[in-house]
Amino acid sequence: MSTATDGIQEGVPCWADVMLSDVEAGKRFYGELLGWTFQDSGGEYGHYTQAFHDGKNVAALAPKPDGRMPTAWSVYFASADAAATADRIRAAGGQIIMGPMAVGPFGTMLMAVDPGGAVFGVWQAGSHKGFEKRGEPGSFGWAEVFTWDVKAIDPFYEAVFGFSTHDVSGEAGIEFAIWTPAGKAAAPENAVAGRAVMDGRFPQEMPAHFLVYFVVEDCDDTVRTALRLRGRVRRDPQETPYGRFAVLTDDQGADFAVIDVSDVTRPGQG
Repeated sequence: MSTATDGIQEGVPCWADVMLSDVEAGKRFYGELLGWTFQDSGGEYGHYTQAFHDGKNVAALAPKPDGRMPTAWSVYFASADAAATADRIRAAGGQIIMGPMAVGPFGTMLMAVDPGGAVFGVWQAGSHKGFEKRGEPGSFGWAEVFTWDVKAIDPFYEAVFGFSTHDVSGEAGIEFAIWTPAGKAAAPENAVAGRAVMDGRFPQEMPAHFLVYFVVEDCDDTVRTALRLRGRVRRDPQETPYGRFAVLTDDQGADFAVIDVSDVTRPGQG
């Protein structure tokens, strides 16, 4: 596998954005919850709104072009060649649902769906390199896919991005694996994303999906703030070997997670 632009290795999560019906409401919610400030990219780019933390680009809010589209966070994986990645996605049993398409001078993107039905993005960087901060409060920390079809999913991401799969179900307490990039040992300290298997604890109608985590200074305080801002708690705060986390839903229905990693070294961090 080749190395993606600007030293970000192929397959490493490099960007996240959320599709919202009301971007102004999203700015109020995430601005207060995560300390973000915002900059509208303008009408030429559909008012795609960049989010910053301490002046560094950390995510984006996108207005829905069609109200039928899901209100959801998306994660993008780095690629040195989006067209070649698209070919591998198709060959491995996935589908391309948008792109590859150039986004001005910023880069080339595509959206795809894996064989289990989870949607994800791919980003080939131009002038927009992706996250300017990660693994710190107010920024992206982790992503994992929840799937019903584990037998198809691990081989798919291994073929598309060259990941190695490392089972950590014993430590996680659920059927769970982590993915490490090509050329690195399949160990927690090298992990860039995870894979969870949905079971009887999940409603059968729930589709496969990615969950994006943002790092916060205090998980419990962030949950209280989210509730005050009319968000919801999908999973109460709980301790893991990698930090204290909770799963939340914003005030428009997009799910995401927050995690406090101040006392631990988490996979993919450091």
